[in-house]
Order: sequence, then C-alpha cells, then structure tokens
Amino acid sequence: MRNPFVMDCGEFHVNYKQDMAIWKITRVRMRVFILLAVFAVFPMFASDYIIGLATLCGIAAIGAIGLNILTGFTGQISIGVGAFLGVGGYTSAILTAKLGLSFWIAMPTAGIVTAIVGGLFGLPSLRLKGLYLAIATLAAQVIILFVISRWDALTGGTAGMVLSRPEIGSFVFYSERSYYYLMFVVLVITALFTLNIFRSRVGRAFIAVRDRDVAAEVMGIDLFKYKVLAFIVSSFFVGIAGALLGHYTMVVSPELYSITVSIEYLAIILVGGLGSVFGSIYGAVFITLLPVVLRSGVEMMSGVFPDLSAVLIGMKEVVFGLVIILFLIYEPQGLAKIWKNIKDYFKLWPFSY
Repeated sequence: MRNPFVMDCGEFHVNYKQDMAIWKITRVRMRVFILLAVFAVFPMFASDYIIGLATLCGIAAIGAIGLNILTGFTGQISIGVGAFLGVGGYTSAILTAKLGLSFWIAMPTAGIVTAIVGGLFGLPSLRLKGLYLAIATLAAQVIILFVISRWDALTGGTAGMVLSRPEIGSFVFYSERSYYYLMFVVLVITALFTLNIFRSRVGRAFIAVRDRDVAAEVMGIDLFKYKVLAFIVSSFFVGIAGALLGHYTMVVSPELYSITVSIEYLAIILVGGLGSVFGSIYGAVFITLLPVVLRSGVEMMSGVFPDLSAVLIGMKEVVFGLVIILFLIYEPQGLAKIWKNIKDYFKLWPFSY
C-alpha cells in the first residue's frame, strides 16, 4: 500500500505494456473510474435544464475533439467546422426523415459522409499552410452552406428540416436523461479512440507533421497522406457531433452552422488546450456555459441597471474574443495546462520543488 506521507519519486515500468498505458498509475485509473461513475449517476440528481446543458457540452466536446485532431495534434488550421457539423446534421436528417432509415444507421453514415467531404477539402493541404489553408477551409464553409441553402428539394433550403429523436424498438430517447446517456457513451468512445490513436504510428505521424513537417518528410512520413487522413478522421467525429446535435434539437437549418459556430469551436480548443483530448472537453464546457453565465449575470443586473443590461446582452462575441486573447497571452496551453499545474502543485505539496 502506498504511504500517503511519502512523496512520489517517479514512475517505474518493467515492460512496454505498462509504459504505453493511457493511465499508467493505479490511483489515476481509479480516479478515472470514479469520475465516470459520477457522470453516469449525475442525471439522477440534476434537473432537466442542467442535464440539457450537460448534453450540449458533451456534443460540443465530441466535435471539439475532432477539430483538435486536425488543428491541435496535426497543426492544420480549419475554420470550416461549422459547415462540417452541417454536413453531419443534414446527412442524418435526410437519411432518417426522407429515406426512413434508423438513426443507428444514419449517425455513422453521417460521420462517413462528413469524413469524405472533409477529405476532399483537405486535398489542398499539401500545397497550402497556415493562413492560406485557413482561407481554403473558409471556402469550404461558404460552399457547403451555399449548397445546403439552395438545394431545396434535398435539404429544405433555408426552412431546414425537422428530425425525430432516436429509437431502440419502442424506446425513444425523448427525455433529457436518456439523450444524455446516449451522448455520454459516444463521448467516451470518441475520447478513448483519440487517446489510443495517438499511441499508434498514425498518431505519432500526425504529431511529427505538426512539429516539423520537413523533418517528418525526411524521416519517410508521407505528408499528403497524413494531412488528408487528419482531415478525414477529424471530420468523421465532427459529423457524428452534427448528427447528435441535429437529433437533440430536432431541427437542422443553415443558420445553425454559420461561421460563428466555427469560431466558437476554435475558441473551445484554444481555451481548452491545443493537442489535448481532455482540454477539448474542458473548453467545450467553458465555452458552452459562458453565454449561460453571461445571461444570468445580465438578468441579475437588469433590476439594478436596466440601461446597462440592454447594452451587455449582445456582448457574447466580445467576451469570446476577450477570453481567447487572455488565454493566448497568459496561458497559451489552455485549461488543460492550468489543471496540470494544479495537480503538480498538490502532488508536491507542502514542498515547493
């Protein structure tokens, strides 16, 4: 048994299996299982409103993990994630509402279709970098939304489409609690898959492309292959998030996937931490709940300063921008780094070294 009064002096592994484990220490694995258990029983004690917010946070986290695979781990900038969410949402809507297919077929198909579209728009990544690649993904945002808005016969045009909640036999995921559990399972699978992919050759190639693409190419890594593969894998999870969001809100329309959504997802991975799976989750919770906190603050101030509250009610974008700037200045590695610093502090406490 570990002595709680003795400071850790490091980690000792006797085989590669221990060294390659996601959670290398027993007590860390116990914390993860306890945390999963807490989130599993959380809906039993929370109100529908709180559960709904948690569901939105989880769906945003799935999409943010997908974007982080591309931007945080592979270093390829994308500001078209809003449109890729739309591809996932509309694909699932068309398959379920128009073709009558099951959600359980439509959701993975939405991910696959979005992955194909993302791979096509990722083809210019061999020739383009940085700002130029960002403009190319912005073009994807514009083109996809144009097609969605104008193809009335398939997508319903600007009116959008109405969806239904998923079903298993006679059971419908209509309640907030049931849909939360659906989201929770998909989020856990997404996080585990992403954590594992970066222990593989493909994940290490992604990171090599991000850190120094010329050196990676010299070592034999096919830049074009892995850049396009990053777009494909990233877009798959974004498409899954789009399908989940569409069936949760039960509506898809072009204005739900605007450039503002793309900026919000960039804010999620910047605030949460680039290149961090759990940072994507932290950032999704922070950015999703930020408007709720601001709205509550404005409502509290409306009784005291009615004129001031009317001005502040439209300040969400300003606050988003300010939050991103502050994180880039004071903690570029985001909430994931802040949490790591807190853990390191208590690991060494009461010592300062």
